[in-house]
Amino acid sequence: MTAMQRTVLVVDDDPHIRDLLTFALQKAGLATREAADGEAALADIAAHAPDLVVLDINMPRMDGIEVCRRIRARSDLPVLFLSSRDDEIDRVLGIELGADDYVVKPFSPREVVARVAAILRRTARTPPVEPSGMLTHGRLTLDADGWRARWNGAEVPLTVTEFSIVRVLADGPRRVFSRDAIIDRVHGPGFAMTDRTIDSHVRNLRIKFAAAGGTDVVETRAGVGYQLGPCLGGPA
Repeated sequence: MTAMQRTVLVVDDDPHIRDLLTFALQKAGLATREAADGEAALADIAAHAPDLVVLDINMPRMDGIEVCRRIRARSDLPVLFLSSRDDEIDRVLGIELGADDYVVKPFSPREVVARVAAILRRTARTPPVEPSGMLTHGRLTLDADGWRARWNGAEVPLTVTEFSIVRVLADGPRRVFSRDAIIDRVHGPGFAMTDRTIDSHVRNLRIKFAAAGGTDVVETRAGVGYQLGPCLGGPA
């Protein structure tokens, strides 16, 4: 990230948390901006177009979920949520919001920086490690260059993380991938992420494809992990 400095907007009503994260992100070579509430965050995004938003959920007046909802109505700007409760994961990574990842408070600034860096690598304009070209499996088509997924010719809007998971499965359509293997391929070896996060992303994938008729895109192998389905539109 030294070739072109990326900008991260830190949104939290707690100035101590903003200072802590700003210091850690700047130390990692990132430019930062700050916002103390949701309205200020939306105004900053419109004016300065950051590369990623670190967004607290529990803020007064306009909470982070509403901020993310408004962001998603306009763009695919990556969002990393800060959550005070682990059981909020299904909401922050949900189909309606499409957040890229989350961290539970109290957190390590180093963990936040690592997750931010991983998301920015995946959302770079020219991902250096991703294979290029088109991949077709049944009615599923993946455009690795454009980071777009289609079912039966119709585009299915996926977040970067969701697309990356489908791409991993599609690269080995006969293989069953453990959750750890998926994490390693999407984020890189040693990245800290819970199995529940992967499960939530897969659940969102299924919902999005099912809405387009793709009910058999991802199959679960009990006790092992996930596998690409036949992608023919049959029962899940």
